[in-house]
Amino acid sequence: MKIAVTGKGGVGKTTLAALLAREIASRGKRVLAIDADPNGNLAEAIGYDVRARGRIEPLIEKKVLVEERTGVKPGSMGGYFVLNPKVDDLVDRFSVEVHGIRLMVTGDLKEAKGGCYCPENSLLRSFLRHLMVERGEWVVLDMEAGFEHLTRGTAESVGALLIVIEPGMRAITTARKIRNLADQLHIATIGCLVNKVHDQRQIDRVTAELGKDAVWGVIPFDREAIEADLSGVSPYEACPGMLEAVGDVIGRLETGE
Repeated sequence: MKIAVTGKGGVGKTTLAALLAREIASRGKRVLAIDADPNGNLAEAIGYDVRARGRIEPLIEKKVLVEERTGVKPGSMGGYFVLNPKVDDLVDRFSVEVHGIRLMVTGDLKEAKGGCYCPENSLLRSFLRHLMVERGEWVVLDMEAGFEHLTRGTAESVGALLIVIEPGMRAITTARKIRNLADQLHIATIGCLVNKVHDQRQIDRVTAELGKDAVWGVIPFDREAIEADLSGVSPYEACPGMLEAVGDVIGRLETGE
């Protein structure tokens, strides 16, 4: 199962992606967690100790690797380079283990000037295709609020797109835009997780805006999530109250209902 998690900044997307990865792993599944958000900190949310173990270098910053696999130095524009580089060994070489989860940070796609396609993007897109199409374990992909990382071929292999929102029209508007993009990419299974909910009135309002069937789960506002973030503690240990809705979503994905 390949799960892409997205949503407007600040809604708790990375927290929910980390909870999903940890809970799936706790059920005996092999899990690969991918931080594809340029402003993300999925590693810390899962429980990686950056002070003790050091920063995880994003895949796209590995200049020697990019040149080795594409035949062109990073930063080069134009010219000829390998469009489908070898990537099937990258998880074994560069992932780190955190609480039984294999974790990688991809980094952000490089802006292509004048529409050019750069070698860094070639490596990253090939790697994501390998993850989505060719690997067999559960993959949790923490994305920004967009689909720049996914081509049509990789997007169609996403088993489920989870859109994290909070009670608010800006988050709801972003969710609508994401759903429209997902439809264009033929992603079949799309659900919303409503985070930071204070009362039933907020649930009713979100449901009225997005539709009852669109809302897969509701997560109450949890002050412990804020304290966990401030303390650098994984929300999986600090916020057990958030796990019920996450468990319901995993069960839904396992049964295909």
